[in-house]
Amino acid sequence: MTRPRILHVGKFYPPFKGGMETHLQELCRAISHQADLDVIVANSSTRTVHESDGLIRVHRIGTLVNVASAPVCPEMVKWIRSTPADIIHLHSPNPTAVISYFASQHPAPLVVTHHSDIVRQQWLKYLYEPWLKRLMSRAARIISFSPNYLDSSATLSPYRDKCRVIPHGVDDQRFRDVDPNCVAELRQRYGSKIVLSVGRLVYYKGFEYLVRAIAQTDASLLIIGTGPLHETLQTLARDSRCADRIHLRGEVSDLRPYYHAADIFALPSIARSEAFGIVQLEAMACGTPVINTQLDSGVPFVSKHGVSGLTVPPASVEALSQAITVLLRDRDMHRRLSEGARQRVRECFTLSGMAQQTMELYEEVIAETSARQTRTAAAQA
Repeated sequence: MTRPRILHVGKFYPPFKGGMETHLQELCRAISHQADLDVIVANSSTRTVHESDGLIRVHRIGTLVNVASAPVCPEMVKWIRSTPADIIHLHSPNPTAVISYFASQHPAPLVVTHHSDIVRQQWLKYLYEPWLKRLMSRAARIISFSPNYLDSSATLSPYRDKCRVIPHGVDDQRFRDVDPNCVAELRQRYGSKIVLSVGRLVYYKGFEYLVRAIAQTDASLLIIGTGPLHETLQTLARDSRCADRIHLRGEVSDLRPYYHAADIFALPSIARSEAFGIVQLEAMACGTPVINTQLDSGVPFVSKHGVSGLTVPPASVEALSQAITVLLRDRDMHRRLSEGARQRVRECFTLSGMAQQTMELYEEVIAETSARQTRTAAAQA
């Protein structure tokens, strides 16, 4: 079979940080030897730049302005239209990409990965929803990362017949490879009881509940990430009288030593804006038990209660502190959940598995499109 030509249309591409960006790059890298790949995303500047990421051609389209954090890229229409593709794979929510796709009138069949619903920005949801419905109706297949999210998403429910669950995957071998000296240095610096959390410092991550919970334990907390709540969290740490045990580290280039140094990884998110939590997988691949929250999203699907960690109610300081205390004290439970975390990644969330399932989906769509075109030609003959 000829290598299929796939055009991915996303929001941004690494080194930009974010779950959508991480997924887009890792998926493309994983399938780059099986498909001919172009990626069209927004650039942070007004310039349009063309780059290569290995075998992947990355086109960063100049941004004219940002509206509600959505880049407006007038040239995106032209680049989508002019890029040859057997399939367009669009990553949503992404108003710019969706409108540009329809304006381009590209004839290739459409695959959509639905990363999350729009939860908080109701006015944006109101404006975007007609476009999103049109997109979902047009799509040949829609990918969701978890059965939980598919079952709970009002956006996806009318289109269940065309939805497929393909979980995000990670290269577990890469996360096992770590410099032990870096790990030892982190434990020496931060102590023998470390709770780690990673993410943007924004409302739905629930970091304020984690800071308050740490105040009720004797552990140290490392939060890696940047965002608008930085000062608020610093003030909260001081008011909780445990600022010496709470460290806001900003961005870190390599998270692996931190995952290995940590006793616990915490994902204290409080809203379904946290659709999956890729950082959970990364921690699990390192054998670090996870404390997550019982959201109606993919979060508790990734790390299962009693298998790879503990799941607690969202926005509960008491439940978080109790779970942290139990995991730090019960070393047998900690060892069991640590091995369970590694095993769950190996069984359910490998990069190779994600790549294989995605390529099989592409083959289905191409075969269906070819059969439909044959029937149409025969009817017209």
